[in-house]
Amino acid sequence: MNTSQNGLLERLFKLSEHGTTVRTELLAGLTTFLAMCYIVIVNPLILSETGMDMGAVFVATCISAAIGCLIMGLLANYPIALAPGMGLNAYFTFAVVKGMGVPWQVALGAVFM
Repeated sequence: MNTSQNGLLERLFKLSEHGTTVRTELLAGLTTFLAMCYIVIVNPLILSETGMDMGAVFVATCISAAIGCLIMGLLANYPIALAPGMGLNAYFTFAVVKGMGVPWQVALGAVFM
C-alpha cells in the first residue's frame, strides 16, 4: 500500500494511536470475515432444526450481522464484528424447542419479550 493510502487510513482510524498497523488490521479483517462466514452458514442450519425456514433465517442472520457491524464500525468506531450468538441459538433449538417441546413461534416470542 502506498504512503498516501497509509496516511488516509492513519487519519481515519488513528492506527498508530491504537498501536496497530495496516497489515495487522487486514489480517484481523480476514479472520473476522471467515468467522462471520461460518456463522452465516451454521446459524441457519441450527435454527432450521426447529422448523424455521432456512432461507428466512439465513437472511435474518445476514441482515442482523450487517446492521450490528455497521453500527459498531461507523458510530462507535470500534473494529468489533457482531453476529447472532451461536450458543444461545443452540440452546434455543436443542433445549427449548426440541428438548422442552415448546413451539418455535412461542419460544421466539419469549426471546423477544
